[in-house]
Amino acid sequence: MKATILLEELLEAGKDAEYDAFLVKIGDNEQFSSGFVEINPNSKIPALIDISTNPETRVFESGAILLYLAEKFNAFIPDSLSERAECFSWLMWQMGSTPYVGGGFGHFYAYAPEKLEYPINRYTMETKRLLDVLDKNLEKRRFVCGNEYNIADIANYSWYGYIVLHDAYQASEFLDVKSYKNVVRWAQEIEERPAVERGKRVNRPWGDEKTRVLERHSSADFK
Repeated sequence: MKATILLEELLEAGKDAEYDAFLVKIGDNEQFSSGFVEINPNSKIPALIDISTNPETRVFESGAILLYLAEKFNAFIPDSLSERAECFSWLMWQMGSTPYVGGGFGHFYAYAPEKLEYPINRYTMETKRLLDVLDKNLEKRRFVCGNEYNIADIANYSWYGYIVLHDAYQASEFLDVKSYKNVVRWAQEIEERPAVERGKRVNRPWGDEKTRVLERHSSADFK
């Protein structure tokens, strides 16, 4: 959802960021097709092709997509070098930290066929430590990098916001997510943004059928 949230934010801001979002069915192994591997040799979603450049530009890894789009449209990215450094630091923090949350905690707590105490405890403590890091950062900041919403917020909301607001892995009580009050406050504010609401719906094959937008090719698809 990171890429589609940013694209919707760019459109909301009046940028010429019209896009097509195609659903890649990873349950059917479509990410391993030769066409997709040409876009992302690591066979992971999301991936992007910018057809407005000559030659076309491919971008893979969600953090790289956020940086590419923010720089292309000069939006949702700070102007000064020091402010950009803070933004990039929190963006890379998310990219490096959430494998512990998804591949670690999520896997062993929710999906592993056998519930093993050691890895559950190990990744639970790391997930809670990361939530605490973010919570302390947001104690004196409205957004992740200060008073301005940017791509670092989009990246971190897509993981940590979902955890604290939507009972990810059915583990809200187990992780005591309500205790991270600053993260909850920040995530709720971001979730109220219309572009975020739209971006979350794109390429989502689960949940309420009335809110799904399996593929997005124009703003009319949200209707």
